[in-house]
Amino acid sequence: MEFCKSVRELKPLLHLLIPLCVHWIAEEMTVSVLVDVTTKALCPGKSTCTQAIYLTGIQQTVVGIFKMVVLPILGQMADDYGRKPLLMLTVSTTIIPFGLLAWDESKPFVYTYYVLRTISYIISQGSIFCIAVAYAADVVEDGKRAIAFGWIMGLFSASHVLGNVLARFLPEVHIFEACLVSVVLLLFGPIYMYLFLTETVQPAPRQEQQSHCFATISRVIQQRCKSMTAAVNIVTRSETLRRIALISFFYELGMSGISSVLLYYLKSAFGFNKNQFSELLMMVGIGSIVSQIFVLPVVNPLVGEKVILCISVLASILYAIFYGLAWAPWVPYLGASFGVIYVLVKPATYAVISKASSSSNQGKTQGLIASVQSVASLISPLAMSPLTTWFLSSKAPFDCKGFSILLASICMMVSFYHAMLLKPEESSKSIEVDDFETIEAPLLA
Repeated sequence: MEFCKSVRELKPLLHLLIPLCVHWIAEEMTVSVLVDVTTKALCPGKSTCTQAIYLTGIQQTVVGIFKMVVLPILGQMADDYGRKPLLMLTVSTTIIPFGLLAWDESKPFVYTYYVLRTISYIISQGSIFCIAVAYAADVVEDGKRAIAFGWIMGLFSASHVLGNVLARFLPEVHIFEACLVSVVLLLFGPIYMYLFLTETVQPAPRQEQQSHCFATISRVIQQRCKSMTAAVNIVTRSETLRRIALISFFYELGMSGISSVLLYYLKSAFGFNKNQFSELLMMVGIGSIVSQIFVLPVVNPLVGEKVILCISVLASILYAIFYGLAWAPWVPYLGASFGVIYVLVKPATYAVISKASSSSNQGKTQGLIASVQSVASLISPLAMSPLTTWFLSSKAPFDCKGFSILLASICMMVSFYHAMLLKPEESSKSIEVDDFETIEAPLLA
């Protein structure tokens, strides 16, 4: 019964979820094979590629630096100009880098892919979810948002499973060269949104005035600074938003560090290839579908977002410990099983933020918390990349190839501590942006 009710809540989100699912499938098709492709191009004939690990770390660091600025701006623009154009922009950024890699997998093209994919990540990583969550908050009642967010994350997991099935059972040539499957799927998203997605926000009117170019640029910068200040004030004056910012920071500090090196660690330590990667990702994805789509709608009304958040963060700690201490090739599969639970961190976090924010501030608060996460994703590779490379090499001070992953679990323990102290609040208690001088002026007014 609860499941049927939760399905009905998705009706206003249908034209949002369809293109997002196709987009996620297209992206996931490349994840498990990308490790083999980059290792083959950059370190031919080797199972461990230090260059690829460092490139991934540098990419994540650069993305983290720029996302700190870009995410709040995109959130503000989604509030000002509408969700639809921002969603179309963010899902379009992956088309060129994947198209380039589909054209050629040689070393120069791989380097170019990294550059373009970095730019794509800056614009799209995190912002797609933030804007999609803000869109859902526009059309779903307060008490049912956690379920809607769970469905979004569940369909995200389902899309990953389908993408991994394609990656697992099709040869690489069918993914990167034959008919450019992933690129075609990526093109589908923005086209579908343009044709069918309904806007939920009335764009702010532009002021018809002409001014000097430098004066316009100066005004835009001032408006963005005021907007950022207002968003920071909203978060800092709400105990719930302050606490969830800390939870998100330490959780992302640990989890993003693990994600940046995990596949390379498994390839070096146990000789995993794209088939094992796909199996792990499919196992987590299938379990995530069940937990987010079927379990969350039933459990959330009974225990609330805080309990779900605490349990899922605890599961992520166990996930990291099993991976870090993995002593046999089957242990990563056991560790991955905790992914079925820790995937609930995201919908629980979105729900807490959404409840603590007013309807006019959804994009701003979601964007600011996402920028806090980007700070963490900026910092983590600075330690994880060299530390992982060191402990995978013959020069490691002791035999523990997953030592860096164990250190990352400490960050998630700090996140768990703050989750225990969280006191969720309703949006009526949150700080309104109007208290700080409205920042609803258009970006290019």
